[in-house]
Amino acid sequence: MNKYPKYKNSGVAWLGEIPEEWEEVGLGSLFNQRKEKVSDTDYPPLSVTKNGVLPQLANAAKSNDGDNRKLVLKGDFAINSRSDRKGSSGVSIYDGSVSLIYIILKPVSIEPRYSEYLLKSYYFKEEYYRYGRGIVEDLWTTKYSEMKNMIIPSAPKPEQTAIANFLDYKLEKIDRFISKKRQLIKLLNEQKAAIINQTVTKGLNPNAKMEPSGIEWLGDIPESWEVKPLKYIANVVLGKMLCNEDKGNYFKKPYLKSKNIQWLNADVTDVEEMWFSEKEMEIYRLKAGDLVLSEGGEVGKTCFWENQIEECYIQNSAHKVTINNDGISKYFLYLFFIYGHKGGFESIVNRVSIAHLTKDKLINLKCLSPTLGEQKQIALHIETETTKISKTITTIAKEITLVEEYKTALIAEAVTGKIDVRDFEIPQTQTPLAMVAEATVSYNNEN
Repeated sequence: MNKYPKYKNSGVAWLGEIPEEWEEVGLGSLFNQRKEKVSDTDYPPLSVTKNGVLPQLANAAKSNDGDNRKLVLKGDFAINSRSDRKGSSGVSIYDGSVSLIYIILKPVSIEPRYSEYLLKSYYFKEEYYRYGRGIVEDLWTTKYSEMKNMIIPSAPKPEQTAIANFLDYKLEKIDRFISKKRQLIKLLNEQKAAIINQTVTKGLNPNAKMEPSGIEWLGDIPESWEVKPLKYIANVVLGKMLCNEDKGNYFKKPYLKSKNIQWLNADVTDVEEMWFSEKEMEIYRLKAGDLVLSEGGEVGKTCFWENQIEECYIQNSAHKVTINNDGISKYFLYLFFIYGHKGGFESIVNRVSIAHLTKDKLINLKCLSPTLGEQKQIALHIETETTKISKTITTIAKEITLVEEYKTALIAEAVTGKIDVRDFEIPQTQTPLAMVAEATVSYNNEN
């Protein structure tokens, strides 16, 4: 993209140089704070998410705020003041109400679509939460009295519209590309699951005589296979309760918890540490070939441990399953994958408000048990058939990551004037998105 003819130093680190004819102004000169309190019966509750302002989501935590909520009108920009909700913001296309934790900005002298791109841009968000001073429940929060003093760029209004139109057009194409790539990953994962399902539940012999498994959702299995509780196939250990202090001769060691368990593979990019005694280290240490199952969250989610970390243990949101000499770990890894995707774990968990896969439930889980030779053949067949699919999925995921990074950079460069889009012409076949168009109409009517 072209750059502007001349630039000047804004004096603001996150902005850097801006076009010479642009101004650096306090946020409070372009927005007024809307702080009217209203009832959620008069103004329906809204959810402010990373995807923008939406009617209250079905899974959103409900409160009894009553009349103690903030008014939001069409065209207003809502942003969460808490640092743990970074990115939850957007221009509203609804009249409604939100929790008092949100800051509501009414645009006074700024195009709403441009303001949304500017205030949701990566560098603004980082600057916004850096301004936070007040602490609520150990979280940094930002108040309007601080926010209004933030320096932001003010482009001439025709350029604000040009930037918004440019980004509407470009991001619609980018989002469509990402959506198609994600759909492709979904189809590839379905193909992978179908291969695993067919092989671990029916075997490799298409002519094998079948009989009912006794497990309704699994159907028929080869007649020669057994169905056994897991306790006769493996040793199961539930992880250690979190321990954040040295109780004397303890050792600080890395451990896996539920968040580290992904289907088939462990995620060790962010592994935490806690304290273990020597005896506990013997009990909870992972060894190559162990399976690690999630005790809560997505119960039963299983990964294969291959010493991704030289020494690692488990916390009590995870089970360690060590298959005995009559079994092949990789076979049971794939079997549990199918159990998870067919609801096999969900059907046995203890559920009050959050599902928990207790050790007692897990050791009594009915498992298909082919002969040792068949388990080896099945595991090898699945590895061979799914490796190429897995590599393709990894490649596509990397493409998506790169395009999302490009999208983030494109928004930041456009709203801060690093690229000049004034002469960009949108093809006539393209029309602005309905969401942002409605906000523009509202802004034009007020100004």
